Amino acid sequence: MNAVKTTFMIMTIGLLLSCAVNPYYNPTLAHHTKSGFKNIQHEDENGLFAFLQWRWQRLFKNIPGVEDYHFETDKTQHEFLKHNREKPSLTWIGHATFLIQFGGLNILTDPQFSERASPVSWAGPQRVIAPAITIEELPEIDAIIISHDHYDSLDLPSIQALAKHNQSRPLTIMIPLGIKPLLDELPLESTRVVELDWTQSHQVKAVSFSAEPIQHWGKRSLFDTNRRLWASWVIELQGKRIYFAGDSGYTKHFKEIGDKYGRFDLALLPIGAYAPRWFMSGNHVDPEEALKIHMDLRSKYSVAMHWGTFILTDEPLDEPPLKLTEALNKHQIDATSFAVYQHGETQFLDELSTSPALMPAPVQ
Repeated sequence: MNAVKTTFMIMTIGLLLSCAVNPYYNPTLAHHTKSGFKNIQHEDENGLFAFLQWRWQRLFKNIPGVEDYHFETDKTQHEFLKHNREKPSLTWIGHATFLIQFGGLNILTDPQFSERASPVSWAGPQRVIAPAITIEELPEIDAIIISHDHYDSLDLPSIQALAKHNQSRPLTIMIPLGIKPLLDELPLESTRVVELDWTQSHQVKAVSFSAEPIQHWGKRSLFDTNRRLWASWVIELQGKRIYFAGDSGYTKHFKEIGDKYGRFDLALLPIGAYAPRWFMSGNHVDPEEALKIHMDLRSKYSVAMHWGTFILTDEPLDEPPLKLTEALNKHQIDATSFAVYQHGETQFLDELSTSPALMPAPVQ
């Protein structure tokens, strides 16, 4: 009887939540629904049955585990970064987490510093390599941008620790619609949380942050699918533009964003978590498609992300860079224009040979 009651309660809660009203709903916007949000170019056709089919097939594959990988970490510039106020820089911390020093601001993308990308500490995708920089080793952060609500991109313990890490600088966290209630549960002192819909912008000092469309989805529990929006981000200052793609399948969104902004000086693009394609293609690009995004955006210089940190899908973790090299060679594109960084690697953006004047001077 208790089991029956529990099942009934779960089903009732699920039904109630599925009927929940979207407080942001705007009937004039194609990606809004009465209960949440949706993709507007390709609907995600993968439901529970497809997920279970993938997981069943995965049982019969020889997929390497955490202990099978060893990645080196580059720490040569980390002490300098903590005190850097002048040189525009980019550091890959791991997965989709970058430290961007731009326009006098310290910016983090999708900060994930936990051991697992999971709601619990004892299960779920585990790191194969520790974050290349710890939170304690970081400079104080001015701005955080979040692409979507999955645990590998929205890690609440990391956000709480980063807010505590700041002692003298106010922190601004920019998120897609619907994520703010999750952050409201955290003790985020001296922190401003800004929710944005697609095409909306917010400015931190002289730097502008704009949310733009991507093809993805949202979910953190059994009953909240697509209740929260997903987005990519454009960071602008003095005519220079950085693009953070977040996590996405390939669609014409990227061509439209390239047309809207004209060009990008730097693009941070996902290349991993793509296999099997029959299941992943709607929401994760492969390296060939990442190269298409690079071209759609007319990016001067792109950097790979979303690989080599968590085992999320079926391809080997060290395969995406190899596939990217194959795609660059196939399309006869200069490999220096789309880089794969070592964990922890820093590049100073005004020194890149592809664009000697890539970045503007910092604004104090």
